[in-house]
Amino acid sequence: MATTSTNVDTAPPAPDITGRWEGAITVQGTDLNIVVNFSEEDGQLVGTIDVPQQGATGIQLHDISYQYPNVHFEMLSGSSKATHDGQLAADGTISGDFSQSGITGKFAIHRAEAPPPTVEVVEDVPYNQEKVTFNNGDITLAGTLTLPEGDGPFPALILISGSGQQNRDEELSIVPGYKPFREIADTLTRQGIAVLRYDDRGIGESGGDPSQATSADFADDAEAAFTYLQGRPEIDGKQIGMLGHSEGGIIEAIIGARNPNVAFLISMAGTAVNGYDTVIKQVERLTLASGLGADAATAAADQQRSLMDLVVAQDWDGLEAAMTEMASAQIAALPDDQKAALGDVDTYVQQTVAAQLAGMQSPWYQFFLNHDPGEDWAKITVPVLGLYGGNDAQVDAEQNTTALQAALEKAGNQDFTITVIPTANHLFQDATTGSVQEYAQLEPHLMPEFLRTVSDWLLAHVQLPQ
Repeated sequence: MATTSTNVDTAPPAPDITGRWEGAITVQGTDLNIVVNFSEEDGQLVGTIDVPQQGATGIQLHDISYQYPNVHFEMLSGSSKATHDGQLAADGTISGDFSQSGITGKFAIHRAEAPPPTVEVVEDVPYNQEKVTFNNGDITLAGTLTLPEGDGPFPALILISGSGQQNRDEELSIVPGYKPFREIADTLTRQGIAVLRYDDRGIGESGGDPSQATSADFADDAEAAFTYLQGRPEIDGKQIGMLGHSEGGIIEAIIGARNPNVAFLISMAGTAVNGYDTVIKQVERLTLASGLGADAATAAADQQRSLMDLVVAQDWDGLEAAMTEMASAQIAALPDDQKAALGDVDTYVQQTVAAQLAGMQSPWYQFFLNHDPGEDWAKITVPVLGLYGGNDAQVDAEQNTTALQAALEKAGNQDFTITVIPTANHLFQDATTGSVQEYAQLEPHLMPEFLRTVSDWLLAHVQLPQ
């Protein structure tokens, strides 16, 4: 009996990659463990990544693509992104190239069994904790509402995080164990004030894509939280205020300037000058905090100013040339072993400059650079508490307390308090230098003086239910 053959493609379907994967990113000889979870929603791959060593969990992945054997996914961090380009091999591993802000390395992950379910530990606290969701248009945001015991209605505070996408506790990968928003919520709810803290868009349980968003968009998110609380019967709708940390101070001022129903505002190291001035002063302060002298700090600030002028002029070719020259000079001054670790220097410089240039061209950075929060504060007449750290090298206390006071006086605000905690850094830890490198060396907790100041001020400005 004769047989015939056809050219029907009998290749097996591409292997499914949904599920849990574990492995590591390797950069300059150092391994950083990661856990990646892929799943499918409406026919599209979605996923999250955990970085246990940095205390980061549930970070939403973006731009996931899978065309067997090629796998691509990205993790956003502020205006930068970590890119993973790999291939699924016959042995079941996904491995390939990693890059972030000009730093390159390798990554490899393998399938892993999901960990056994754990019983959620419910804190023994004298108040109620409720997971909630609210919407800003088609974006669903998720958070935790802590409510004092009793019927209410209670005054309430909304917590707004700083730059970069953070979860509802405002955890930072560079400071393991630091959960300032959880501390604030616990402290205030014990004293009769409800607190809502939420995951930023694109992080944790919140949806949305932050990659093209600006502080104005994040203000819409925070105002959606305000609207949500107004609809809760346990909340006194006339006593809802906001606390914004760093960029969160910019965000709350945007809302406060346009929404007369916001009852009070607390600026936690929020800027009151535009991004141009903020960045130049930040470079100066960080240089001093690193241990270099005043001359070096002045030179660094002048150099940064020359770059910022090119950004303002949107002279991208000139900016690229200037940054390339600066990066090359910095690398040339490195010891030989450090230069060798960078690989091909020209490639490294090119990648680094490209990443920095993309960040400066991003919608978020352009808004930050040109927006003047002082103009918003100059429209706000509700009670304001401004808190700053004398050792804050990121948001200079003198620069911003002066600007905030001038703005509030211009508004005719009759009830504002501006306080500087002398040894506090940008995270309101008790610090010595204020450098970013020092953060992880300090206790990962807010200073008692900070919590006490916020509590005392709030209790003097709200009416608790009888």
